[in-house]
Amino acid sequence: MAMENDSSPSLTTLFTCLKTATSPSKIKHDIVDFASNIKNIAVDDPRRIIHSLKVALAITLVSMIYYLQPFYDGMGDAGMWAILTVVVVFEYTVGATLSKGMNRGFATLLAGALGVGAESFGSLFGPTIKPIVLGLLVFLLVAAATFSRFIPNIKKKYDYGVLIFILTFSLVSVSGYRVDKIIKLAHQRFLTIIFGGATCVVISMCVFPVWAGEDLHKHIVTNLGKLASFLEGFGEEYYRVSKGDKSFLSAYKSVLNSKVTEESLANFAWWEIGHGKFRFNHPWKQYLKIGVYTRQCAYHIEALSGYLDAKNEVTSEFQITVQEPCMKMSSEVGKTLKELGNSMNLMTQPSTSAVHIENCKKAIDDLNVTLKKSMAVERDNILETIPVIAVTSILIDIIKCVEKISEAIEELSKQAHFKEPKDMTSDEAGKPHSRRRGVAIKPVDGGNDQELITIKVISDDEIPQKMDLDKSKREINQL
Repeated sequence: MAMENDSSPSLTTLFTCLKTATSPSKIKHDIVDFASNIKNIAVDDPRRIIHSLKVALAITLVSMIYYLQPFYDGMGDAGMWAILTVVVVFEYTVGATLSKGMNRGFATLLAGALGVGAESFGSLFGPTIKPIVLGLLVFLLVAAATFSRFIPNIKKKYDYGVLIFILTFSLVSVSGYRVDKIIKLAHQRFLTIIFGGATCVVISMCVFPVWAGEDLHKHIVTNLGKLASFLEGFGEEYYRVSKGDKSFLSAYKSVLNSKVTEESLANFAWWEIGHGKFRFNHPWKQYLKIGVYTRQCAYHIEALSGYLDAKNEVTSEFQITVQEPCMKMSSEVGKTLKELGNSMNLMTQPSTSAVHIENCKKAIDDLNVTLKKSMAVERDNILETIPVIAVTSILIDIIKCVEKISEAIEELSKQAHFKEPKDMTSDEAGKPHSRRRGVAIKPVDGGNDQELITIKVISDDEIPQKMDLDKSKREINQL
């Protein structure tokens, strides 16, 4: 009886849960939520929809090997490898697709050749010793290939190729023991894999391509903008004079965990051909260097944001004393990052970032003077001064970090041959001024004395092709 009484509430609870889960309103709510999530994913990056259609197109094309009789007569059941190749090779970006496609192609070619060679080599020892020789070769090559995956450079770029090598070599060498036409089998599998891989590469590069290098470039620019927005608004937020949207205070957090994304994009960008503004052999490694300095700056900002949490604290007198240099440092370093981000976005050499860095250094000098004057007065209020000094110290560290970012971007601009910004100014009518050019003429010997000639500096459009020296002398004599 006691067991029946104990089981009754549990059965009742289970029945209630099932009833709630299967109610029409609950099912409708789940469907609406699912549809909303799908819509948000598509709106966030519409290229995902295009990628899905590209993969479907590639699989449909390679399926023609089975659907069309002429293709099936040539490939046979090996045509299934083309479909498998599309499934595992086709990636979101062109670089990732090229990486997997070339790894799979070369690994299949090498492993197939070695597999056929191993079969021929084992046949030399007769049918009795042949299985032992094949087993020994498989053991040695698979062990060596697996160990190579621990080598950093191979792990980074060729790990997938090593896996395909192990798979293909094992299949070819083992299959050759039971299949008489081993060369024909290897030839069919290789052709179908090449067909599938080539289909992926062509569609990925020609139909709305998504370039990993371009995404990496935009990713770095976006991160610089997030840090710049925080620093430009930090001063007003710290002194509680800001109003309006404050989403910029948390935007920088995505920069803290950007290492994996940047390394992955840089690795895939290495495989890509020249595209758009990015030449072949573009210095993608330099982007990783910029990313490292950007994350260091984000870590400093993370520490700086901790001093914005004390909302209820009253602004101290010492804090007000150093307000001007602190706000100037924060504002100027934010402008520096914004200028560096804009120059990268336009792929031009940084022009005004050095000016903002110099303004930061001047603000540091002003802060030092202010601190020397104020510390003597604020010795009794040491607990109030410590947080303010900590904030200024972090700002100085951020300025040093931004200097490293600036140097890294300048190095990138030289390696990637960024364009120089146009040095053009406009007059009141909105017409650009022409550059001025001076003409130097040697003194003319007029007997005992030397007569100096002064030449008017004129624009490029007004410079005559031939200058009459005697006429110039007469004009000066009249003066």
